[in-house]
Amino acid sequence: MIILGIDPGYAIVGYGVIHYEKNKFSAIGFGAITTPPTMEWTSRLETIYDDLNSIISKYSPDVMAIEKLFYNNNAKTVVDVCQARGVTLLAAKKNNLPIFEYTPLQVKQALVGYGRAEKKQVQEMTKSLLNLSVTPKPDDTADALAIAICHAHASGSIMNLIK
Repeated sequence: MIILGIDPGYAIVGYGVIHYEKNKFSAIGFGAITTPPTMEWTSRLETIYDDLNSIISKYSPDVMAIEKLFYNNNAKTVVDVCQARGVTLLAAKKNNLPIFEYTPLQVKQALVGYGRAEKKQVQEMTKSLLNLSVTPKPDDTADALAIAICHAHASGSIMNLIK
C-alpha cells in the first residue's frame, strides 16, 4: 500500500509518501508545499491544490491520511488552516483517494505507544521506522510521514473495520 500523509497548513503543508507492506515501511518521497505570506490568499490555496495534485500524480498513492485539526486560541489561524485543509481534501477527492483522518494523539500513540509523547520522540521513531539517516525537515514533513505511518498501523487494525 502506498500512503500519502499530510500535515495540513497554509504556509507549509508537509507531505510524506510511504510504502507499507508486510509490516515493513519505506519512504518513497517527502517534502513540503510552501506559500509565502506575501502571496494573495486565494493564490496560496491554488498553489497548495495544484502542488498536491502534482504529488498525487507523481506517486499514485492508494490513500491519503491527514491530521485532524484541533482548536487553538487563534480563531483566524484555525479558519485559514481549515480553508487550506479543504483544498487538500478536495485534491484527494478529485483524485479518488480514500481519506483517513487522525488526531495528534492517535499519531503519537501509533508511533510511540504513548499519546502524550514529545514531538522529538515521534520524530525519532519516524526516522527509525523509515530507516532514514536524518529527521526530515521542516517538522511538518516529519509529521506528515508520522501520519502516514499511523495509517499503516491503523489500516491493519480490527478497529478500522468498525464504522
